[in-house]
This record gives sequence, structure tokens and C-alpha cells, in this order.
Amino acid sequence: MEQLSTAAAETLQQWLEDASIDEATKQELRDLQDQPKELEERFYRNLEFGTGGLRGVIGAGSNRMNRYTVGRATQGFARYLLEQHGDQEGKPSVVIAHDSRHFSPEFTLDAALVLAGNGIVAKLFPSLRSTPELSFAVRHQKAIGGIVVTASHNPPEYNGYKVYNHEGGQLVPDEAEKVIQYIQEVPSLADVKKLTQEEAEAQGLLIWLGEDQDQAFVDTVASRSLSRELIQSGIGRDFKIVYTPLHGTGNIPVRSVLEQIGFEQVHIVAEQEQPDAEFSTVKSPNPEEREAFTLAMKLGESVGADILIGTDPDADRMGAVVKDNDGKYFVLSGNQSGAIMVHYLLSRLQETGTLPSNGAVVKTIVTSEMGAVIAEHYGAEVMNTLTGFKYIGEKMNQFEATGSHTFLFGYEESYGYLSGNYARDKDAVLASMLIAEAAAYYKSQGKTLYDVLQELYNQFGYFLEKLESRTLKGKDGVAQIQAKMTDWRSNPPQEVAGIAVQDVLDYSLGLDGLPKADVLKFILADGSWFCLRPSGTEPKIKVYFAVRGENLEDAESRIERLVTIVMSRVDAQ
Repeated sequence: MEQLSTAAAETLQQWLEDASIDEATKQELRDLQDQPKELEERFYRNLEFGTGGLRGVIGAGSNRMNRYTVGRATQGFARYLLEQHGDQEGKPSVVIAHDSRHFSPEFTLDAALVLAGNGIVAKLFPSLRSTPELSFAVRHQKAIGGIVVTASHNPPEYNGYKVYNHEGGQLVPDEAEKVIQYIQEVPSLADVKKLTQEEAEAQGLLIWLGEDQDQAFVDTVASRSLSRELIQSGIGRDFKIVYTPLHGTGNIPVRSVLEQIGFEQVHIVAEQEQPDAEFSTVKSPNPEEREAFTLAMKLGESVGADILIGTDPDADRMGAVVKDNDGKYFVLSGNQSGAIMVHYLLSRLQETGTLPSNGAVVKTIVTSEMGAVIAEHYGAEVMNTLTGFKYIGEKMNQFEATGSHTFLFGYEESYGYLSGNYARDKDAVLASMLIAEAAAYYKSQGKTLYDVLQELYNQFGYFLEKLESRTLKGKDGVAQIQAKMTDWRSNPPQEVAGIAVQDVLDYSLGLDGLPKADVLKFILADGSWFCLRPSGTEPKIKVYFAVRGENLEDAESRIERLVTIVMSRVDAQ
């Protein structure tokens, strides 16, 4: 005990003495008495509630994901919601969903019973559902908020808890700061109000959502199709799709939407079809990584697939793989898929005479400029937000309130896309449909998506991007990440790879009317840029790179030099 910091030792003792904490949890902590480093990690702070909510390793302790940290967070969230919406007629409600991770159903029910204890109706899905369906359901049910229990594509030992406002968007900083304050003001775990399941159901404070909610979501997503007639006229019979849900929530909704718009040959990776909290067939259930498509590529070869599609466990991120001109699999980056979808979406709207004059495409500050150049070519206005789809959702709310713009498409380089106003979070179900029908549409013209990408490069320039990240776990890792950010902020380079640094954008100052964020972006004289940002959901520092070359070889050479020089400094610190 004497090896623990004072704060950690005091919090540990409070947990061991708290009558509201079950004996199994206390025994887990007693079994760690000879592991002070582990106990320090579990208790040196409360699990941080960021702008996206909670995310952490599952286990006992104040800095871990468990029923008590979930309960405490829900108590603070309930207070915030009642303060914002407590005067509405009837009982206010919150929709809750969860993914396929360890303890997701248990954490979901715990959150629901705390809401019920505060007089809020909890509307639960009876089994796993996707994050975008949760966002849609908040709006569809006219709820005052939403919760989804997920850790997205993190490793199996993680889980998380994201909260949503009444518009179906994740909380932006000014909203989240209020919730954080209320969570911190919960005096103790014993002060969390909670009903039993029997009490909540008897009082009408716990309601289970039915299949009609699922169907409403699928129908709404399918209504965003731009080429349904073409697909149903014949191409959908022969166009072959291989899809993997990576053991997550996308399996049913993605297949339902693809079937509804007319695709008849959707082949599922059987080994990854069913929910699996261990994600046992992949190193990481992340469609951003080529390795996640290993089994899909094998199936794709056997069936002669036109496109491979994968979604992450909570089905808010979508990755796609196509074949290049040599017949080899080419994994589209988030920036490349985004650019293709912007081109497909806006060109199809233009073809049909339905492209609005006040159309807007919204992207994040670390997303490639290629999609922006394409959007501007079609007359759309492009707006930038901080990283995080909640900021894109916030822009959508502004458009809806003022009528200033028609939202066409929002995306971020990390495989998140949305078209349409039905949700306020990225939707891999919609993105799977859009990328598949784009591939089918261009196939009807004798082209692959790889061909289309090359055409876009030839027309708009050779944009190339790369993401490097460094994982630094635990208390020491947090300090190391902050030290790196401080070093780059206080000692910015004057030139990189012989090219002058033209501008340094420090978003912690609140630039361009955006909220303050710990992000540094360095813009070079040749238009290249790189950006440093601590991850908001993982123990990582992320470094983004982007160049624009005269041809592919030029772009590759530029980005290789940039990455080598910048990362040598990042790694030396």
C-alpha cells in the first residue's frame, strides 16, 4: 500500500469499504495487493469522461470500465438530461444500444436501471445494434438522449460508453463539460440512483424496442440509394460483394440494405459472421488495416468478387478493397473511399438534376483535400471541423436550423461517412451501400473503383496521405504524449525536408471559430502538411501526413521524406 500514490490508495480504500460494491469486485482488488503498479493504474484517477464518453480496459477500479464507473457516469448524464429537458411533457426517454464486446449487455442494463432510478424511460434494444442505428433511433423515438456501449475497434480487453444528445449526435465540448462536472459531483457510488429490472419494467421505465425500429433504420438508409433502378434492372444479379462484419453489429443491417436495393450476390465471411467478443480471427477488428481483410480476400478470390467490404464492431466505420490493374487487392484508404464517394454522389446528383445550389460537404482538418477539391468542382461548399464526427453532426444541426446549406456528405479519414440527415454519426451501413453501388455503377461503364481513383488523380492531382501512430499506455504514456506535444508546440520546426514551414496552426488556441483542441498542424510551402494529435479514445499519439504531387512517383517520394524526418523526431523524444 505504501507504494501507491496517496490519491490511488485513498480511492482503493473507499472501494473496499463501500457497501454498494459487490464482494467479487472487492476480492478482485484484494488479489492485486502484491501488484502496486497495477493498482496504481486502476486507481490513480477516475476513468476519464472525454467528449465521446468513457473508454477503457475492463476491470475493477476507478480507472477501469465496470458497472460502477458506468453507473456513476449515467448518474451524471441523467442529471444533465433532466436539467436540459426535464420540463417536456410526458416521461423523457433515452435510447440505449450495445455491441458484441465483453459485458456490453450488462453495462447497457446497468445504465438503463440508473436512468430509471432518475425517472427517465430507458428504451433498450434486446440484442446488439450498430452505433448509427442508435443515433437514428434517438431522433426517430424523439428521445432526449442516447447511450451506446462500445469500444469501436479497440482490442478485446476494452469497452466504452458513448453518450448522445437529443439530436442524435455525440456531445460536443460545451455539453460534455457539463456532464463531466455532474459526474464529478456524484459524492460516492452509493449515491447512484438505481432501480431493479423488475421495478423499472413495472413502472414503465424500461422498454424493449422491437423489429419495427430496425426496419425503419434499414428503410431510411436504403432510401439514400442513388442507383437502385440500375442495380435492380440487372447488374445486381451478377455483381459480387464479399462482406465481413468482423464479429460485430453490421451483419444484419448491411445485408438487409444491400438486399433491399437489389444486390443478389452478397457473400459473407462465415468465420467472422457471428458476434465474438474476442475477435478471434483478427489481430484488430479494424477495417482500416489490411490484415482484417485476410479472410475476405480468400473468399473474394474463390467467388470472383467485384468488391470486398468490412465494418468495425459497432458498424460506424467501413473499409473497402478492390483489385488494381494487375489483379492484386488494393485496400482503399479512408481518404480514397471518401473522395470516390464524394465524386459518385455529387456527379449522380448532377446527372439527375438534383444537385442543390447550396450543397455542403463537411470534412475534418486531418482529412485529405482531394475530396474537397472534387466537391468544389461540382459547386459544393466545403467546411472543415475538428476530428470527431460529433463536429460534423453539429454542422448538420446548424444547416437544419438556419437553412443556409443542404448537407450532402460528411466524412473523416478514419473510415467514417454519412449522407442524409437521418442520423448524426458516421454510418458504415450507409457507406457499405454507397461504395457497393458506386462500384456497380462504374462497372456498368466498364470501370473498376481503382480505375475511377486513377481518373480522379489525373483530373485533380495526386494526393497521398499517411497516418503514423505510437501507442503509449498507462500513466507514464499519458505524460509522454503530453511531453511530445509540448516539445512540438514550443519548438516548431522552421523547415522540414528542405521545405519551409509556412504556417503553424495550434488548435488549442481555438482557431477558425472551432472549439479548442490539443492539435498541431504544420503547413509547408509546397502545400504538404502534417498534424500531431493525441487520440481521444486510445493511448496513442497520431501523426497525419498529406502531400500533393505531380504524379504518383512524385507524391510517394514527397510523403516518404516527410514521414521519415517527422517521425524520427517524434520517436526521439
